[in-house]
Amino acid sequence: MKQTTENKKWRSKTQTAKPGQALGTQRSLTAFVKRSFDIFVTAFGLLFLSPFFFLIALSIKLDSPGPIFYKATRVGKNGKPFQMLKFRSMYEQPRINAYSPLTINNDERVTPIGKWLRATKVNELPQLWNVLIGEMSLVGPRPEDPQFVEKWSTEERKTILSVKPGITSPASIVYRDEEKLLLGDGFMDAYLKDILPDKLRLDQLYVDNHSFINDLDVLFMTLIVFLPKLRSLQVKERWFFSGVFYTITHRVLSWFIVDLFVNLFMIGLSGLVWRLSSVINLGIPTFLLGAFLASALLTIINSLLGLHRIDWSRASPTYALDFAISVGITLVIVWLINRYWLTEPHIPFALMWLMSVMVFIGLVAARYRERLLTGLANRWILLRGHRASFGERMLVVGAGELGGLTIWMLQRSTFRDLFAVIGIVDDDLRKSNIEIMSHRVLGTVDDIPALVARYQIGLILFAIANCPPDRTQKIISICQSTEANTIVIPDMIAVLRQSLSITQEPQST
Repeated sequence: MKQTTENKKWRSKTQTAKPGQALGTQRSLTAFVKRSFDIFVTAFGLLFLSPFFFLIALSIKLDSPGPIFYKATRVGKNGKPFQMLKFRSMYEQPRINAYSPLTINNDERVTPIGKWLRATKVNELPQLWNVLIGEMSLVGPRPEDPQFVEKWSTEERKTILSVKPGITSPASIVYRDEEKLLLGDGFMDAYLKDILPDKLRLDQLYVDNHSFINDLDVLFMTLIVFLPKLRSLQVKERWFFSGVFYTITHRVLSWFIVDLFVNLFMIGLSGLVWRLSSVINLGIPTFLLGAFLASALLTIINSLLGLHRIDWSRASPTYALDFAISVGITLVIVWLINRYWLTEPHIPFALMWLMSVMVFIGLVAARYRERLLTGLANRWILLRGHRASFGERMLVVGAGELGGLTIWMLQRSTFRDLFAVIGIVDDDLRKSNIEIMSHRVLGTVDDIPALVARYQIGLILFAIANCPPDRTQKIISICQSTEANTIVIPDMIAVLRQSLSITQEPQST
């Protein structure tokens, strides 16, 4: 027991230290990439737009007396105030709502040229200078007036002001027509009650989930929604955090790279196997071209079949059939290309078939690798007994519906890498040595003490539904007599049945 406790402490220290270091490194890298991107884009933007800025400045001077730029005091990162630049869009000395920080629909303070500047958001372009000097970023929560920041909660200030404010943000895109929502004398109350809370929610959501790829999605959506024909487009929040760039990089490009290496290895291995019985020399260029072409075709077909949307760590094994279809379609396309277009060198269909089978095995193994490794680890533990260690070892009591559901949930939870289910015990002798959810029934309840000692079990899960109270108490007493900790799993099956029956009752009557 002492050894097990020490192992737990050691694992706890390593598991808390490494993720923290990785997270800090990731944030530093994200900040560096983001700042470099900001400098490059703003420097190029200011240089490229300088003639356009000159024309706008001339229009503002001719339209109404006053300065070209308007400097608004805003709260920046860590609560530091700064002067945010805008092209002036209001009269220098307005008489109506002169001290209101909000601009309402048909605001009489706005100049004729200012209406166009505000409608197109061109008045925000001078903030490229704020980005260049480091006061702002291209993407981030929109900087707010100090009098509104004072109304924020402590948690909202801590979160939102932890990053640089931006020229654009998810909240500014969703509320791009905010002025049209502010009508009448009660516009300030409407803003504080309805608009501001939702903008703060979106800002906090951005800060908690932002990355450089997400910033690209926000910039992309900013360009899209300000196109004249798409101004009325209803933007969905998920587009900011799982948009085009996120999908391409995290779900398409990443798997294309994995598939490319799998294809290189499996196609090369197929060539070696083929040469054992027949001589063929395709050449390195053909080999590389074939692997790249197969990977590109697989990526396109997988995307069309929707396989890029699957979380493979929790995916059903039935998706392997979808991959068989994808590989089969790729085989037919590659054969047709080689048969009617790239006729040299000619690749025998039998060799293509062998390559397809090998690639299919490699692709499935790459996607189900976590479950394969976990299964091999559990088999290794069973073979070597107490001499192997892969996470906290668990024993499940109960081979019925609740036991199977418990194992299924563990395999698909965030705890799957921390625990290793060694096996199951059940008093039904007909289930002896059978496998349930890839785990073997090792014995009966009476065998629990011996199994705990043999495999150094650290945790026992009692997962039996509808067990009589006296029998339950006896089994728990046997579990508690060992050195392992015991957890009783609630009868989720009964809860589900009760919930379903309650839901169906009104329909039956």
